[in-house]
Amino acid sequence: MSLLEIKGLKVSVEDKEILKGIDLEIGSGETHVIMGPNGAGKSTLGFSIMGSPEYEKTGGTIIFDGEDITDMSIDKIARKGVFLSFQNPVEIPGITLKSFLRNALEQITGERMRMRDFNKRLDECLKALDMSPEYATRDLNVGFSGGEKKKAEILQMLMLRPKFAILDETDSGLDVDAVRTVSMGIEAYKKEVGGALMIITHSTKILEALDVDRSHVIVNGKVVKEGGRELIDNINENGFEQFV
Repeated sequence: MSLLEIKGLKVSVEDKEILKGIDLEIGSGETHVIMGPNGAGKSTLGFSIMGSPEYEKTGGTIIFDGEDITDMSIDKIARKGVFLSFQNPVEIPGITLKSFLRNALEQITGERMRMRDFNKRLDECLKALDMSPEYATRDLNVGFSGGEKKKAEILQMLMLRPKFAILDETDSGLDVDAVRTVSMGIEAYKKEVGGALMIITHSTKILEALDVDRSHVIVNGKVVKEGGRELIDNINENGFEQFV
């Protein structure tokens, strides 16, 4: 049975149809890549899976881990084990990254984690990303560079250990070192959690060191091409114009 199964998904934003019948299946532990030009509907797909109320589902179903989550709220979907990294993470003054992570863990698990156990887990995740412990004491995303914000997102993924993680343009605007850190985090997540991944991107640099099970190209709200790793190589050589 697939971990995630999407059938005929149609989504509108402000009465404009963005997704026009998406079919997609992702198995447990698999890594899938969603590619396509800007405005194709890639991010809309991620937010729709996560249950964002701004995205109106007008058709189709989303089944996660055997349960229909099509009309489920964001908090309930998160508790089911779905994680979404934002393309443009927001700044939250007055709340440290460490406090945010502990609260998020408690909200998802419904249990209070002992501080000693939490600190141990946080230290392990910071080391996996080669990040200083001082990083976690800063206000969430306040004054962070673009690369630091993306690192914070990956740190959240490692701490929360979701069954399924959606990474939306995580490599966008990152330098070589930041891309390497993000790739390390993805590798640690796959090794320690064994969860499934959906990587949304219009670039392919973050995919170079990853094992990809399936690639999908979305153009104008529809999946127009599917394949394996060879599809990524094809796009590197020929771009998306061939599918438009």
